[in-house]
Amino acid sequence: MLASPRCGAKTRCGGACRAPAMHSKTRCRMHGRHKGIRSPRATRNARKHCLFTRDAIEERRQMRRCSGKCRRCWRG
Repeated sequence: MLASPRCGAKTRCGGACRAPAMHSKTRCRMHGRHKGIRSPRATRNARKHCLFTRDAIEERRQMRRCSGKCRRCWRG
């Protein structure tokens, strides 16, 4: 297992994936794509919704700013 070739994909941090590559392939089972399987171009899983949309994040930021201002006003 330690001597097996490693996946050549890059992680989000910029480092290399440390998983072992599939037999006669250069990518691991997570990063390699089987020839017969294709995902649709715009999958619904990739969309952001509910708490993680830009609008919701900005609204929470504004509420934090407002609550911080209110605390400072009450302290005097």
